[in-house]
Amino acid sequence: MTISFKVFRLLPSAAIMLFSASAWCVPEWSKLDQLAADTQQQVVSWRRHFHQNPELSNREFETAKYVAAALRDMGLEVETGIAHTGVVGLLKGGQPGPLIAIRADMDALPVAEQTGLSFASTVTSEYLGKAVGVMHACGHDAHMAMALGTASVLSAVREQLPGSVLFIFQPAEEGAPAGEEGGAELMLKEGLFERYQPEVIFGMHVGLNIPGGRLAVRSGPAMAAVDYLKIDVLGEQTHGAAPWAGIDPIVVGSQIVLGLQTIASRQLNLTEVPYVITIGKFDAGVRNNIIPDRVEMHGTIRSFDIAMQNDIHQRIIRTAENIAASAGAKAEVTITKQYPATVNNRALTSQMMPTLQKVAGDSPVINPVLVTGAEDFAFFAREIPGLYVFLSASDPDRSGFQSPANHSPFFDVHEPNMQLGVEVFSHLVVDYLQQH
Repeated sequence: MTISFKVFRLLPSAAIMLFSASAWCVPEWSKLDQLAADTQQQVVSWRRHFHQNPELSNREFETAKYVAAALRDMGLEVETGIAHTGVVGLLKGGQPGPLIAIRADMDALPVAEQTGLSFASTVTSEYLGKAVGVMHACGHDAHMAMALGTASVLSAVREQLPGSVLFIFQPAEEGAPAGEEGGAELMLKEGLFERYQPEVIFGMHVGLNIPGGRLAVRSGPAMAAVDYLKIDVLGEQTHGAAPWAGIDPIVVGSQIVLGLQTIASRQLNLTEVPYVITIGKFDAGVRNNIIPDRVEMHGTIRSFDIAMQNDIHQRIIRTAENIAASAGAKAEVTITKQYPATVNNRALTSQMMPTLQKVAGDSPVINPVLVTGAEDFAFFAREIPGLYVFLSASDPDRSGFQSPANHSPFFDVHEPNMQLGVEVFSHLVVDYLQQH
């Protein structure tokens, strides 16, 4: 059953009457939980709408309209068109206090869905010149729904809020299309934080192999920085029957691939912090008996420490160039920084950990391993203190079940977990504002 925006517009004022200032001075956590429970049906409806109507990065036009309409219906001040399709909603509290931000990402992936859900995506689009299926295979549908649910809960207690909340719906988290800017970096470039100036920012991600129904948070580095790596090896073309008559870039390129692995295994201290160097694409040649004059390799670098990141870059360049030179070839290395590491502010994490444990109840908040995936929430958290929480996407009653990973065509979110997500955001906001 879908609850219309018109019906939902009555909830904030009704809730304010129920939980008026005469009954309580500040929002108590048990009452926030009841509001989250009351909102859950609408959160599920929002999530299913987003899931059934996914849009690729920088193309979230209908998604943005839908989000903006929902925020306006709750009485928030709404700004659209930020970083192409981004939306922000400002919820002004009734009491003086700081401004804090909640961020949700909006874009889907070029993945053909295979979940078999009744609300599965059948959307197709174009990606890199090819027709592709489009799916919310990373949980951004749930992220948006939980952020809207939080906006609804907090709207119901806005008169008691000692501060305000900025809801950021960010496009292109998965990366802008080639030749375009986008995502958190572009929102900041366009002056988002200069206009609104939040003190801190909270974010959340579903999945990532967190056990069913659980929360996880890591102080300090939590997700990796990601760099794009391109290596061109320039050799000299010759017939495959006479390799001595040229310089074989395929052999040289293969040696470089192997040489790069010695950086991880033999050159840097793995006990300090992990990192990854991966070559995922190796292009060369057109025919079995012709040695080409060029090899093109593409890869990714993941790291968690800025000093080590820069050191890895220099080692990659030195390794590739010297291996190529030893064979009379030439290596041209291009490294492009994409996302910085997602770092949870240690003071903010320590301050809000009691809140997270309060919401988690009897289940201890997990201290997860470092995640070598990347998140452009990192750009926001680099500007102001940030806290990024992981929420399980799987059913807690299916003990031992390994949910399909994020970006899988089978990825799904156990929808009851979204109520926990709304509770997390709501309590983080209320507790932070009360403390400040």
